[in-house]
Amino acid sequence: MARQHGVILRRRDFLVSAVSAAAMATTPKWTVASESAGSLLAGEGVVDITPPLGIEMGGFHRKPGNERRIKGIRQPAATRALVLRFGETEVAICSLDMLAVSKEVSARIREQVAKQVGIPADNVRVCTTHTHSMPTLCFLRQWGRVPEDYMATVEKKTVEAVRLAKADLAPAEVALGKSRAKGGNHNRTTKTFKTDEHFGKDSDDNERWLDTTVHALLFHRPGGKRTLLWYHFSAHSVCYADELAGPDWPGEVADLVRKNEKLEASFLQGHIGDVNPGDGRDWRGEIKQTVQAIYPALQQAIQAAKPVKIDRLQTVRREVRVPLDIALFREWLARYEKNPAGCTGGEWVDAEFAADWYRGNAKRALTETHLPTTASGIALGPIGMAFHPAELYSFYGLAIRRDSPFADTLVVGYADDMIGYLPDPNAYKAGEYAAVVVPRILDYPPFVPTAAREFTAATVEMLKAIA
Repeated sequence: MARQHGVILRRRDFLVSAVSAAAMATTPKWTVASESAGSLLAGEGVVDITPPLGIEMGGFHRKPGNERRIKGIRQPAATRALVLRFGETEVAICSLDMLAVSKEVSARIREQVAKQVGIPADNVRVCTTHTHSMPTLCFLRQWGRVPEDYMATVEKKTVEAVRLAKADLAPAEVALGKSRAKGGNHNRTTKTFKTDEHFGKDSDDNERWLDTTVHALLFHRPGGKRTLLWYHFSAHSVCYADELAGPDWPGEVADLVRKNEKLEASFLQGHIGDVNPGDGRDWRGEIKQTVQAIYPALQQAIQAAKPVKIDRLQTVRREVRVPLDIALFREWLARYEKNPAGCTGGEWVDAEFAADWYRGNAKRALTETHLPTTASGIALGPIGMAFHPAELYSFYGLAIRRDSPFADTLVVGYADDMIGYLPDPNAYKAGEYAAVVVPRILDYPPFVPTAAREFTAATVEMLKAIA
């Protein structure tokens, strides 16, 4: 689709365009087993979720009365589903071009998939790409209102994408490729970060890190079935801050992959709590430079992909209780109550935001000690996939990958819920935005400074349960 910046584009059936692209694809020669109890089947469904004009986008603070509303469509948005079956086990991985989903939204989608498609709810993952050029489907105080009607539409279309993916199931051979996208992302909190090239057994969270690795999962299918591409990278989808809706840089990368590789690219977001796109010359991330770094790296990962023997498909889901700092929360309430005029900037954002936060929490029962959420895993042969609802600082995503029992592990954020940032202890000492502002936006108490360490350990233990 040709892009016309600032102009409303005619909405198209995303499935039609996907099928057209597939017809032009030349599938590499692979020996793929026929369908049997001991072979992997893979299918994909893609459904358009381009939002209507006029509703709010999420991801940036705007005062009430000056909301950031959609005035045009930069690129169409989609909800994508990958269904995998091996023996009696069937799983679905959904990737939505959306800022975030709440645990309630995820639960409704998973329940309807179980009811309508027959895949157990515990085997369904609902992930978002965290694009800041789309609405949010979870509460964010003054960072974008949830559009109720559109939310219901997205839920139905995500279930439809899973249904289409299951109908598309065919025997598949898996290949995994990796490369590094240097200049595709940067640690936005410091200029002295280290990259995954130097991450080892003794690395710790006293330093800031960056994961530059692109993982490309390819599912090669015979009989004229198109090859499926799902890739993973860690970079905020935040290049654009205007009022045009779309997937942000993942959409631009997908356009190039569609044009040159004749593949439809589906994106899984990584650990980006301290990471923005681009090489850092532009703090937010300039779109052209970002794409010029990420797309060639994805090309290299596709070209370097090697077959992976898939001998099993297993899944696990566990509750994780993230510890809250109730003492600090009480201190925040007392500070505001004593001196509202002193709470008008910095960690309080502005006077209107602070007042709204206080109204919503002044009578809150402070009996909670932990925030309950879930983490989940999938074992695809020797490949592990960890799904979690946080914005992890880079160290912790790399630590999960390092300590995972799998040969290769994809650590996927923004999955099945949205609990915000899990930063390192130094972020709490410095009073960083991630540590003290975002809990107020999401409307829960702050985490204890060591919460990310505990969450990481729990996620690794979860992976060991299916290894």
